[in-house]
Amino acid sequence: MVLNPLCPFGAARVLALKATVVLLLTLLIKAKVRITAFSALGIVLLLLQTLLVLAAGGALGLLAGAAGLYALQQRRMATA
Repeated sequence: MVLNPLCPFGAARVLALKATVVLLLTLLIKAKVRITAFSALGIVLLLLQTLLVLAAGGALGLLAGAAGLYALQQRRMATA
């Protein structure tokens, strides 16, 4: 029986290819998890920003209404 001297190198190449595939799959799964997590974080920050803009708009509306009522009351006091 003749032993093939290249057989260990062939096995090493197959094992290296399997290790590369496992590494690439691991990196792909990690990237997918990271993209999902940061997408969720982005959505939360967008909702927070929207709520803050709406709250600021409501506060400015209240201030404008109060200023208008105050000016109307001052005008009535001046004419009375």
